Amino acid sequence: MLRAVETRSVSPVFVGRASELDTLHGALSRAAAGEPQALLIGGEAGVGKTRLIEEFAAAAGRRGAVVAVGGCVEIGADGLPFAPFSTALRALRRALPDALAAAAAGQEEELARLLPELGEQPVARRAGRHDEEGTARLFELTARLLEQVAAQHTVVLALEDLHWADASTRHLLAYLFRTLRTGRLVVLASYRSDDIHRRHPLRPLLAELDRLRTVQRIELARFTRQEVGRQVAGILAAEPDPAQVDEIFERSDGNAFFVEELAVAAHEGCCADLSDSLRDLLLVRVEALPEPAQRIVRIAAEGGSTIEHRLLAAVAGLAEDDLIEALRAAVNATILIAAPTGDGYRFRHSLVREAVGDDLLPGERARFNRRYAQALEADPTLVPADERVMRLASYWYHAHDPAKALPAVLAASVVARARHAYSEQLRLMERAMELWDTAPEEVREQLRPVDYTEVYPPCGCDPATTPLRYLDLMAEAAVAGRLCGERERALKITKRALRLLEEEHDPLRAAWFWIQRSRLVQARAQGDGWAELARAQELVRGLPPSEVHAEVLANVANWSMVHEPGPEAFSAAERAVEYARMVGVREIEMSARLTLGGLMVQSGDVEAGLAEMYEVNERTVEEGLAVVAGRSYVNLPSELEAVGRSREAVPLLERGIAHTRGHGLLDQEAWVWGNLAESLFTVGRWEEAAEAASRSRRVGQSAKPRAFHARIRAELALARGELAEAAAHLAEARAHFGTHDFAPQHALPLARLAIEVAAGEGRLPDARAELDRVLDTGFPPGTQRYGWPLLLSAATTEATAVGLPGADPGRPRVLDRIRRAAKALPANVPVWQAHERWVRAELLRAEGRDRPDEWAEIVAVFETLERPYDLARVRCRLAEALLAGDEDERPRATELLRLAHATAEHLGARPLAGAVARVARRARLPLACAAPRQAAEPADPAQALGLTGRERDVLRLVSLGRTNRQIAEELFISPKTASVHVSNILAKLAVSSRGEAAAVAHRLGLFAQDAGDRLVAGL
Repeated sequence: MLRAVETRSVSPVFVGRASELDTLHGALSRAAAGEPQALLIGGEAGVGKTRLIEEFAAAAGRRGAVVAVGGCVEIGADGLPFAPFSTALRALRRALPDALAAAAAGQEEELARLLPELGEQPVARRAGRHDEEGTARLFELTARLLEQVAAQHTVVLALEDLHWADASTRHLLAYLFRTLRTGRLVVLASYRSDDIHRRHPLRPLLAELDRLRTVQRIELARFTRQEVGRQVAGILAAEPDPAQVDEIFERSDGNAFFVEELAVAAHEGCCADLSDSLRDLLLVRVEALPEPAQRIVRIAAEGGSTIEHRLLAAVAGLAEDDLIEALRAAVNATILIAAPTGDGYRFRHSLVREAVGDDLLPGERARFNRRYAQALEADPTLVPADERVMRLASYWYHAHDPAKALPAVLAASVVARARHAYSEQLRLMERAMELWDTAPEEVREQLRPVDYTEVYPPCGCDPATTPLRYLDLMAEAAVAGRLCGERERALKITKRALRLLEEEHDPLRAAWFWIQRSRLVQARAQGDGWAELARAQELVRGLPPSEVHAEVLANVANWSMVHEPGPEAFSAAERAVEYARMVGVREIEMSARLTLGGLMVQSGDVEAGLAEMYEVNERTVEEGLAVVAGRSYVNLPSELEAVGRSREAVPLLERGIAHTRGHGLLDQEAWVWGNLAESLFTVGRWEEAAEAASRSRRVGQSAKPRAFHARIRAELALARGELAEAAAHLAEARAHFGTHDFAPQHALPLARLAIEVAAGEGRLPDARAELDRVLDTGFPPGTQRYGWPLLLSAATTEATAVGLPGADPGRPRVLDRIRRAAKALPANVPVWQAHERWVRAELLRAEGRDRPDEWAEIVAVFETLERPYDLARVRCRLAEALLAGDEDERPRATELLRLAHATAEHLGARPLAGAVARVARRARLPLACAAPRQAAEPADPAQALGLTGRERDVLRLVSLGRTNRQIAEELFISPKTASVHVSNILAKLAVSSRGEAAAVAHRLGLFAQDAGDRLVAGL
């Protein structure tokens, strides 16, 4: 079994294998009942057979079983005789010395052939019948020994690495599997399936055992990408970067051992190279091949992930019979396997191919690649047509022939771009830039921008007749890097391009690169991008209208919409549309119109703005303007969410996922997933929202989509009452958004979350300080979608905190600030009109002027909106207000509480469910819904003190400093009844004052969680 070189590389978390463990545990249970079990565990080297056996052995030991493990040893062509049985019986003797001695009594001399410690071995007999009888007797004695030991103890006998077993071991194992009938015994044996070639001696035994109904066979598959992610997280003791997991998964093919080695190498060495120890292990089997087979393997390593038979034959130059014989040896050794297409070969493990390639001499590698390229040029039919250009580019590049490689690499980059494979395009463009200076000048002069690039930073030249320039390659690479999420690489390219442009006067090209730099700086959260845009504006000022000028205006408009929405942003968007139409650049026109539509929605012209955005979406999809269409799938649903049309946004977002994924627009796909999570949360599909947010995190390569993901996860955590998790997600979002970009669309939601987290943790001064920071700055135009929820959170915090220690001072000032801010904030659509009334009602509640009629109108409005969580919250508020008034309203309040509780239970909104339950308990109203789903809580100390449920409620209010009259009002009882309860509490607590009772409650922590839940539920 291949093992990790250093134990630190082994994940402390056991990953996957749930069904396999269930099979083993089921076998153990049946064995414990007296039915012996036989199991075979197969899998390739490093897939995790030993780890599975170790986990099972540990669990079996905890269940009282005795575990004895033995392993076969590789020595020559056959292993040591009976090695695994000897080792296992020795372990069994250590664990159960008396039981094994009793079972072996009288047969020690025979059994000493397996366990020399039992006594002297018998004198060897002559070959022939008598030796055969002795072997059969040994096998029978061994079976009876195990049955007798297992008669009183559950025993697990694990034999590892059966592929190295000697013939005697194989025969004894087969005998045991066929003859064991009694005893609490589990016998399991593991083997490497990739070592079992056609002529391997274990193969007939496996075929024979497969026919036995008493033998179970388990085949371990490689890990999935998700399981690799969990394994890497366990090794690193931290959540790994999704891109790192993707790379490790791709290179390891899901092999657990390879994952361990690659994860440690990446963490400690920060390099992608194989470690020497791993490379040596991978090459052992290759070096055992005959020389012709080794040569074929080395040639195949440079051919690609799959190598066609005809192509391999053309490059190898061997006679057909010699080629077949060499391939047969490599296949029998399971180094190469038949390709799924049936007309070629591939390496069983990509890391083996990588190790073989690394072991080639530089000249050897270049020679092989040149022969591949020449063979493919001579006969293009040797590979599938859709792979030809890419394969040729790779072969010429690795052949180190710049004259041939540069045109081939550029042609491949065009194919990658057409397939929306922007990561591959970026890699190819970087190779082209690497080859540029070494390629002959006459080759470069034959290249034209129109043939190889799609991005033409204008320089007054015709791209169809002017030779391709190095700056053209840089422009193409920068865009490819931005589209595939490789922002850092794209930033480096733009920086180098701008340095080159300092030496020549080309303002349009320079402005174009400054635009790219602005977008990249924002995406990386390294700044707000305005300084770069301002530089681009300065460069085009005074120049005639051009494509670059239009793009500058479009980017300024989009920047202003996000950072400083208002009339100036609107004007910039209109001018961008005008310039784009003037110079006939459809893509920039559509992008500017999308921005203009969003600004129209934000300014109050909702229907016209949405119609404009819908038209842009439809036109760009029809016309194949993939990037602008992708942006429309981000912005249009976002504006629908902003005006309360969340359900309408969901199907549009689902189409957007298919579009952005299909066109390789990774960051746009991440934004779409994030917007989908937000809309699903609003419409009450919280589990789906959590999954969508996770997808956003996995897909997104730049900082802001990851920050958006963290923000949505914080929203979910808060609604579910997971305060610590919400605080962690909030901190993560702030870190990803950075400290250089204060866009309201990001800053305001984070401020609201900070208020809610602080309130939930009982830090009211911090919540108020956060509100002050926001109100000191004010709400920019068009930010009502973020402003109303923030004001609501602040108002609800104040209303819910009434009566909490230290909460009342300063409240009038806070409420006054909230009122003044609300008056200045537009409420131009039904959802924000509803929030305006809700904020007003919470302010009244904070002042002790709760009005049922006000809440009834709010509930009526929210019943027309598809926002189940908000509806449940305001229903709870209405019920509470009704119970404080007319006794005849109790049936109505009961129904409202039941509806609110059912919604909270369905969503998993624990704080809201708890708040509803408390209102119902105070009013002695029954709830038909089941108790909230939550983990069992420790015993309530109040019960240990003999307090009833009602007395507990009274004590909670006493600890908050309430008078008897205030207690009566809140619990809907009379002041006299409240006084009686207080007297009973003082007696049960053996204290003489209300203050002492409050101190006891505080010391026991009776209501700490209640206070936090009240504040969270109120938000």
